[in-house]
Amino acid sequence: MISFADAYNLVLEHSQNYGTETVSLKKAIGRVLADDIFADRDFPPYDRATKDGIAINYNAIENGRIAFNIKAIVAAGQRTYKFLEEDHCVEIMTGAVVPFEADTVVMYEDITIEHGIANLNKKTQRGQNIHYKGSDKKKGELVINKDTKITAAEIGVLASVGKSVVKVKKLPGIAVISTGNELVEVEDHPLPHQIRKSNSYALFAALDEEHIVPLLLHLSDDKDMIRQKLSYVIQEMDVVLLSGGVSKGKFDFIPKILDELGVEKVFHGVLQRPGKPFWFGVHRNTKTVIFSFPGNPISTFANYHIYFKHWLQKSLGLPIPNVVVFLEEGISIKGSMTRFLGVKIRWVNGLLKAKLVKDNGSGDLTSLSRSDGFIKLTPRDVPYTIDEKVTFISTRTLF
Repeated sequence: MISFADAYNLVLEHSQNYGTETVSLKKAIGRVLADDIFADRDFPPYDRATKDGIAINYNAIENGRIAFNIKAIVAAGQRTYKFLEEDHCVEIMTGAVVPFEADTVVMYEDITIEHGIANLNKKTQRGQNIHYKGSDKKKGELVINKDTKITAAEIGVLASVGKSVVKVKKLPGIAVISTGNELVEVEDHPLPHQIRKSNSYALFAALDEEHIVPLLLHLSDDKDMIRQKLSYVIQEMDVVLLSGGVSKGKFDFIPKILDELGVEKVFHGVLQRPGKPFWFGVHRNTKTVIFSFPGNPISTFANYHIYFKHWLQKSLGLPIPNVVVFLEEGISIKGSMTRFLGVKIRWVNGLLKAKLVKDNGSGDLTSLSRSDGFIKLTPRDVPYTIDEKVTFISTRTLF
């Protein structure tokens, strides 16, 4: 059995690169950019009015003029008007091209228009209300770094530079496998000795948040069936997430069968709670990575977020988050096991505070819906104190 720190580092050392693929812009949300993105033109591409009003040459104001002959109306999306005289102006709409000779836009609220003459009612500054060409980005400048996770904001930028298709990091093909004769389908009415499948659906939903649709399988406690199905998924999939069958029970066949199928065990058993029986390995020929989690719901859920999710982020070139919270209560952690405790978090005076969520052990599935994530506590002789800072692993979108 190894320490949590060693197990965590070994998992990250086995991160993978699955290459790249091209997807349409509409399907790029949530994916990770594989290339730097550069401006294909100046942004904005012209001097752009930021208010509805009139466009003037400020020199006329300096020469004492406060009234201007309106010569045209310029709307967004049309060619602009060429000034002929300094005492001229054009009405201009937000987003329209400012005429070359103009250098100032005065909004309608600051002028009075009568008989085709615009009169200034307020003091005006040269250059106001104009978004100048190239002031955001010049043509050829970097606008989005590669290894950026694409959100709605990046979609807007990608659209503005003409990226109808986007090169992104390829996501791994993943199989989620539950094991155990006690499990029945969600729609079934379980007998007293049975429970409905929950771990596989929780993992399915967690992967859906990563824009991955996994293959969903269930294995009964039958050696031949387990060997047959695992042989198939190891050949066909990049990652296998197993739930159950890795402890010391008479029907925990998974470790032995994985060994028979040529999967190299990296470790089995971690000094942590929950999730102590966690098994991790790699099939060297296919490079399939196997995460075999203990079957208790909290153990599976915690290990997914602690190990797999960080492994996936590293594999995709994303930074692994480092979030800390401040304890709302004292906690004593002794012995040899790193503890992961479910907490509810809240903001208090600008600090993220964590309060323990009470549970009935690693089988208490309902406690997960009351938690925002887990705090990581290393065992020590001195208790953790109120307002002490500790590591937090989020299990839901909070910010």
